[in-house]
Amino acid sequence: MKTPVIPLITLLVFSISCSFARQPDATTQNKTAQAPASERPAEAREQIVNDSMQKVSLSDVDKVEVINEAADRKIIRNADITMEVESTTDAQHQVTTIAESHGGFVVTSEAKQRENIDPSKRTVDIKLVARIPADRFGVALDQIKKLAGNLPEANVNGQDVTEDFIDLEARIKTEKALELQFLDIMKQADTVQEAMEVQRQIAGVRTDIEKLEGRKRFLENRSSLSTITVNIQAPKVIAVNPTGVGHSVRDAVSDSLELATGMFVFFVRTVIVMMPILIFVVLPAGLVLRYAWRRAKRIRLAQALATPAAD
Repeated sequence: MKTPVIPLITLLVFSISCSFARQPDATTQNKTAQAPASERPAEAREQIVNDSMQKVSLSDVDKVEVINEAADRKIIRNADITMEVESTTDAQHQVTTIAESHGGFVVTSEAKQRENIDPSKRTVDIKLVARIPADRFGVALDQIKKLAGNLPEANVNGQDVTEDFIDLEARIKTEKALELQFLDIMKQADTVQEAMEVQRQIAGVRTDIEKLEGRKRFLENRSSLSTITVNIQAPKVIAVNPTGVGHSVRDAVSDSLELATGMFVFFVRTVIVMMPILIFVVLPAGLVLRYAWRRAKRIRLAQALATPAAD
């Protein structure tokens, strides 16, 4: 019988020393120790994950207690405001200055011209997305709001991700402990097949660690830097319709002039459009008809004069 790569009891003792696992019973130890070396990596991974997660993962009550006692809560804060100002470009510079003064920065800046028939009344709407340190979020938002002459819309929301962050840290610790134990198994491998099987398990563990750490960095970034979206617009002009008899008369006269102007323009356009037809179609046709009519008249006259002479 081939000597085992490493007894599972050694792995579990190592896990206990790291405070991630519990002591297995004798039946489990003997059964695992007698298993072939090529089958132990997968069984060891499952056993270690189950034991360690029982120790590392928190119960619902424990999670609530840890979250309530946490001094550094992970909260993702976002604000979306729409403000009306006299000069959108000046407000853009002021918002950028406020963000930088609090240690933040502007991520994106978009400008769009508002269409208007009168070129002098065309304005530019600007959209800014700023990232502000979480501890300066409220102060910076209040300063930005003070720039507005009118604040039609303002939405502020937050998402507490402290529990998710704690779970990620626990899972990362578990996966790293698992990786170390597979590395110990790797050192005791007797054949190439056993070594490749353990290496495959290690690669899977490292992939999981990278995913968990990436998610953790994302939550840290979003919670440490809050997002403020600022839509800067020029005040909208509200047209006021005057009432009264004089205004009605002026409207009637204006409508009459517009109608007369429209009719005159239509007549001029019609003449201009019909001019080529008159020159190249109607005039030649009229000349041909006139020539035919005169020729027919001369023939009739000649016949009338010739008839008495024959008699």
